[in-house]
Amino acid sequence: MKKLIAIVLLSLYLVSTTELYQFLKIPTLIEHYWEHKNLNPEMTLIAFLKTHYDHPVKDKDYTKDRKLPFVIHTTPLALVFTINKGFIFEFKNGQPEKIRHHKIPSYDEDFCYKGYLNSVWEPPKFSFL
Repeated sequence: MKKLIAIVLLSLYLVSTTELYQFLKIPTLIEHYWEHKNLNPEMTLIAFLKTHYDHPVKDKDYTKDRKLPFVIHTTPLALVFTINKGFIFEFKNGQPEKIRHHKIPSYDEDFCYKGYLNSVWEPPKFSFL
């Protein structure tokens, strides 16, 4: 169940923040292709795509052409959260609880050669003149 919920939430996020929502318009593309196919039975799918995507023209079904996928692009959803200047943390006891923490070393000092950094920045000892 958790996996299904994760997939649904990820899908909703990607559809709302990227151009993936354009794939939801594919049924409109198929329907519009069949309309053109009924008007001209010799029209191939490639010819249909070329007339609508390669060199689009304003004709009588221009409003339907604009509803096809990847014709009109929109800006993706952008969420911005700000905190108002009047935002205040309130504590029940009057004092905040101390946060417990412990030091985590970023490297093991026993395995670090301590003198190598100083030797890197020494001036050259030999002169080639």
